[in-house]
Amino acid sequence: MAPHAEVDAGLANGGGQANGNGVAAAVAAPTVAPTTVSPIFKVNSPNVVYTDDEIRSKYVYRTTEVTTAEDGSLIATPRETVYDFKVDRKLPKLGVMLVGWGGNNGSTITAGIIANRRGLVWETRNGKQEANYYGSVIMGSTIKLGTDAKTHKDINIPFHSVLPMVHPNDIVIGGWDISGLNLADAMDRAQVLEPSLKALVRKEMASMKPLPSIYYPDFIAANQEDRADNILPGNKACWEHVEEIRKNIRDFKAANGLDKVIVLWTANTERYASIIEGVNDTADNLLNAIKNGHEEVSPSTVFAVSSILEGVPFINGSPQNTFVPGCIELAERHGAFIGGDDFKSGQTKMKSALVDFLINAGIKLTSIASYNHLGNNDGKNLSSQRQFRSKEISKSNVVDDMVEANTVLYKPGEHPDHIVVIKYVPAVGDSKRAMDEYHGEIFLGGHQTISIANVCEDSLLASPLIIDLVIVAELMTRIQWRLHKEDATEADWKYFHSVLSILSYMLKAPMTPPGTPVVNALAKQRAAMANIFRACLGLDPENDMTLEHKLF
Repeated sequence: MAPHAEVDAGLANGGGQANGNGVAAAVAAPTVAPTTVSPIFKVNSPNVVYTDDEIRSKYVYRTTEVTTAEDGSLIATPRETVYDFKVDRKLPKLGVMLVGWGGNNGSTITAGIIANRRGLVWETRNGKQEANYYGSVIMGSTIKLGTDAKTHKDINIPFHSVLPMVHPNDIVIGGWDISGLNLADAMDRAQVLEPSLKALVRKEMASMKPLPSIYYPDFIAANQEDRADNILPGNKACWEHVEEIRKNIRDFKAANGLDKVIVLWTANTERYASIIEGVNDTADNLLNAIKNGHEEVSPSTVFAVSSILEGVPFINGSPQNTFVPGCIELAERHGAFIGGDDFKSGQTKMKSALVDFLINAGIKLTSIASYNHLGNNDGKNLSSQRQFRSKEISKSNVVDDMVEANTVLYKPGEHPDHIVVIKYVPAVGDSKRAMDEYHGEIFLGGHQTISIANVCEDSLLASPLIIDLVIVAELMTRIQWRLHKEDATEADWKYFHSVLSILSYMLKAPMTPPGTPVVNALAKQRAAMANIFRACLGLDPENDMTLEHKLF
């Protein structure tokens, strides 16, 4: 992949202040974003064709279909489906609008992109620190391409080099917030970054101010009221809010010369919305509920609906049920991408990896107790019971599929006792304390207890996940598929389903298309993402059989 374009250190919109048309201040990107990238490898196969604009491939998808015979035995039948994939190689100039731009995550990711774009180095008490994208699976990890033809050693390449992907340094950032603080003051309030780094980015960030957001007090904790000084008129859903958000997106796109925009919710956790027949159960009912000002429509759902109608992807990074059934149906109707829910950064990522390992090792977990001390504003908001319940649900369901998959250890309906506690402890700030105890049964009535103390710098873990979500969501807007057949036409090309389950690796409570299973096991989630990318190049999933080493 070619290096990303040289960076213009100036700011968009003449310094970034919201202008008279309500255009959000933005982190500037290069004047001209890269339009194409040269791959660091090419696939040598008659099933793959490269042009200046596209990569086209034929891929044989192999699965095993299982049926049950009359005597109760299982019959496994191999199945093959042949697909064509098409990937647009032209990279767009991309913008992301964050809902909650002035929060801990928003200010941290903004400072991080500025630092990386400018190649900043700053002093810490441990010495010099260079800007990086550690913690991003796309920017900071590798994927096995194959094995060396001579030495048989694994050849690994950067994950972001598998397919043409936007570089985060080229992303333009703007957004909304109920707090009117400029991004420099918001960065100070967050208390996440080193003072020496803040000093280097302060001038740029002081000129950035979020657009007014919507504020429905019933959906977030009352202790957030003192921050709500940058809000649009109205305290419940209305069509005027939808129109204003859509206008904000269009203005942001035009002012910054963008080809695409992605909207991402990184604002406060909301309470769960009740699913009510005739209100939010269908797309039409949801639209009417907004127009009629129904009080059970949340701010995040209004942002999601606005994004869908504007044709831009919307990602929910908080645990509430933003995507009520009517919202999912609306996305499917408009062919718009949505993804969620809840960033999977620290404790839950460890849990989804460890539980998968233990259960696959034949150890029967009987109890999982998770205790959290959280001192940032997210913790303050979650000190309200209704908002905590949203988080409790997203953190508690992450082991379900792993338990259900092991019918040797668990009877139908049986599952570990899973307890989640979150306490607001201001003293720990953004450096969350997570304490977990896993209790399991082992051989002949024995027991194993694993206790883990995990100090998670919350926003420094979540911000790279935001980058991953944005990069992958944008990539999915450039991938199409169709069934391979002799009479296939250009009209047969389709995009992936509106619900982007490929984002599951980065999310605690991953969404899947209605009626399809949810996968929480971390290794499976990463493998699914990697193997879908490989399929777009006509490559089979990489496996670890290494028969070439074992059969001699």
